[in-house]
Amino acid sequence: MSDKTNGIARYHALFGTEIHDPRVMFEMLTVNVFQPGLNWRIAASKLPVFDRVFKHFDVYEIAKFDEPDFEKIEADPEMIRNPRKIRAVVQNARAVLNLSPEFKDLADYLWSFKPKDDLVENALVQDSSTLGALVAKDMKKRGFTFVGPITVELLLVGTGILKRITP
Repeated sequence: MSDKTNGIARYHALFGTEIHDPRVMFEMLTVNVFQPGLNWRIAASKLPVFDRVFKHFDVYEIAKFDEPDFEKIEADPEMIRNPRKIRAVVQNARAVLNLSPEFKDLADYLWSFKPKDDLVENALVQDSSTLGALVAKDMKKRGFTFVGPITVELLLVGTGILKRITP
């Protein structure tokens, strides 16, 4: 099985399961940062590449990245070479570290938003009243970037915080 196929299979296997591991939560956030403008399969197929260039999703290591690291990642032929999205992953790692001491980690933070009624309709909509919009607004206040309402709603569904129902 190729790395590309492995990435898609891993993302598909994880999507919708309850994720409490902060490293895996950051992995899912990273795919969601890269997904806008792409088919989900393209972003997910890059999981093995993301794992390699983003230090196995270790936020402590990613937060230390500097200009030479950005240049190296942007030059990687296997990488989705969008400089803004690459820098967003690093900024998001730094934002995760700033969640402490209020929250233990990214998983603790995101699960704190779990509503009693955790079911969402099939279609994700850009609506300021959705949980995705509320969490995105809070994340942006905390320094996260590339976390719009639909991206965050998808992250909440993908990590099992919200359950998607199909009619």
